[in-house]
Amino acid sequence: MGRIHLLATGGTIASRHGPDGLAALTPAAELLTAAGPPPGLTVTTSDLGAVGSFALTTPDLRRLVDEARRSLADGVDGVVVTHGTDTMEESVYLADLVHDDPRPIVFTGSQRPFDSPAPDGPANLADALRVASSPAARDLGALLCFDGEAFAARGVRKVDTLRSAAFGAPGRGPVLRVAGGSVLSLGRPARPDPLPLDLAVELPRVDVVACYLGADAALVHAAVDAGAAGIVLEAFGAGNVPPAVAEAAEDLVARGVPVLICSRVQSGPVLPLYAAGGARLARGGAVFAGDLSPWQGRLLLAAALALAPDDPQRVLTAYLA
Repeated sequence: MGRIHLLATGGTIASRHGPDGLAALTPAAELLTAAGPPPGLTVTTSDLGAVGSFALTTPDLRRLVDEARRSLADGVDGVVVTHGTDTMEESVYLADLVHDDPRPIVFTGSQRPFDSPAPDGPANLADALRVASSPAARDLGALLCFDGEAFAARGVRKVDTLRSAAFGAPGRGPVLRVAGGSVLSLGRPARPDPLPLDLAVELPRVDVVACYLGADAALVHAAVDAGAAGIVLEAFGAGNVPPAVAEAAEDLVARGVPVLICSRVQSGPVLPLYAAGGARLARGGAVFAGDLSPWQGRLLLAAALALAPDDPQRVLTAYLA
């Protein structure tokens, strides 16, 4: 008989309709009752706030990940976290960055509220509990389970605002599938070594700056002026940016402010291909983040700055290799 801990944080899965719109009001115990724990599984529950994930702060996220790890330390076989879908890909990624245990931490949620005529949350939660208790999920790190599939944290993204198949991993795909009550293995991607990040300490500020046709460097400079210790550029295509942004990036790197390059495109890696675009950024010392999303890249760069403030590129290079 397995033992899983359910940690509830709010989100659509816990939301009910009210006069002002949806609000997360449903506690973990009620979510579990609606899902019906799989046979032979003992599930304990706790509540860690009740908000939409769009309202979470970075300190909230650090506390959440620390609480999930503390639950594992109590001897359970896995942890399930219910969470809003808006920022779930970021939360699961930070959990994965520090996850140094073979037992899984599985995030899930829903697209339709708890009091919907056809809620998707109970099935998602039941699937997540099965995944968390399955030997197939061990050594996969933190996972995101949704609509019958489980994705590795690295590379997972929300791909639809409303439909039940809300998440995907473009270019990668799911690592597990839940079918007929069974958990089927689809792949075991290699994971970098976990980062020894102290979650009790605030992460350095890192801002994401989007690129668009005609963009200048005003937002890049504003981010640094506001206290950003690093910048993620949400670049075009395979890693290109407008000339003014490239010039600003070169200046920042020369001043010791790291710049990480991600793409605004959902699928495919960034590479230094074009002389006046990505190749210029690489010559100037910017780091290319493969197929990591800007939002996950932000957390990786913040972690690198926390671990090696004088040489974050060393941490980035090792992790992204």
